[in-house]
Amino acid sequence: MDRIESLIELIEFGASKTVDLAPGEFDALKQAKFLNVFSARGRYTLKPGRNVGSIRVGSVQIDVRPKVAELRRLLFFIGYCSNPKIWREEVIHLDKVDGLFPAVSESFVRLASRALEGGLLQGYQKKGESLQLVRGRIDFNEQITRRHGLPLPVAIEYDDFTTDIAENRIVLAAASTLSVLPQISAEARYKLSRIRYQMNDVLLPRRNAPRPVWRPTRLNARYHDVLRLSEVILDNSSFDQCRGSLAVTGFMFDMGIIYENFVTNALSTAMRRYGGRAVTQARIWMDLAETIHIRPDLVWYDASNRPVAVIDAKYKVEKAKRFPEEDIYQMLAYCATLGLNEGHLIYAKGNGPVKTHELVRSGITIHCRALDLGADPAKLLQEIDSIARTILHR
Repeated sequence: MDRIESLIELIEFGASKTVDLAPGEFDALKQAKFLNVFSARGRYTLKPGRNVGSIRVGSVQIDVRPKVAELRRLLFFIGYCSNPKIWREEVIHLDKVDGLFPAVSESFVRLASRALEGGLLQGYQKKGESLQLVRGRIDFNEQITRRHGLPLPVAIEYDDFTTDIAENRIVLAAASTLSVLPQISAEARYKLSRIRYQMNDVLLPRRNAPRPVWRPTRLNARYHDVLRLSEVILDNSSFDQCRGSLAVTGFMFDMGIIYENFVTNALSTAMRRYGGRAVTQARIWMDLAETIHIRPDLVWYDASNRPVAVIDAKYKVEKAKRFPEEDIYQMLAYCATLGLNEGHLIYAKGNGPVKTHELVRSGITIHCRALDLGADPAKLLQEIDSIARTILHR
């Protein structure tokens, strides 16, 4: 039995580990739903499942590593799709950082500093106030219905040119989230403090409130990369959530979703150079009555809007009883519906077969390929480029 001092390392869907937990840590871990926690006769067993990442409960930190990749590579897989160029550069720095918390914080600080070099972004924010004088537009509905037509104070509405806009609120929320992480460097912590100080006039979103909405435009282009990373941080974190007397901090990711998104986006980028367009997760009807539909991960259309390739990404950690038959049946349905003679299944290496299946009487061939997620990112992207070229040239 392992005595927990600081760090416990597990592997996605791997072997369980029996540990000692301090009072309250068992309940906090169970409520966090990061992994399965069992109690028996004063002992506690941790069983990793589909979530990967890092979580800190009290004095206990648990890292659940992906089965077929390094934990710190998660940030590359997630962030690459936001801007392939910037994330090819980021991975050089990520390789110098050990651990998920330091990798996230170092990348955020770098992208945020780059975005804020020209000062804080400003924009117009609609505001409503009650004043003793008129500024902007009178809100007659508010004045009549809630103030019973009294002349003062005046209910007004106006557009204020301010730094307190959605983009800055999102970056500030991510910086505040990262500032409580363990294991980040003193330099990164100092830079996070500077970012928060720089945004002193920006309102920090309330806990559990909906995330502010932003839209990419020419005016906020320098913020795009840090905003997308901020969304990753806010969407996949369980920071500052009190479970009883303990605060839980951490990142939790579903590796299957990460893999599928990375493959479809990276392949779409690689295939674009050959002409055509990608459609991901589109609903396509199988029958004329439109009662049965399919949803392939990626369908590639040529300039004439004709489907020329269908691709599904499969991250198989636990092999089902009917594996890989179910995947073949699914791809057969895709090909038959789209009128294609070939389909492509992209597995994570080590979890799927690498074969070509020529199906009888249908004239359909299904190619099963594998990506090595443990490879150097540059080599992995070269492999994706090669797959894209093979699919479209075929």
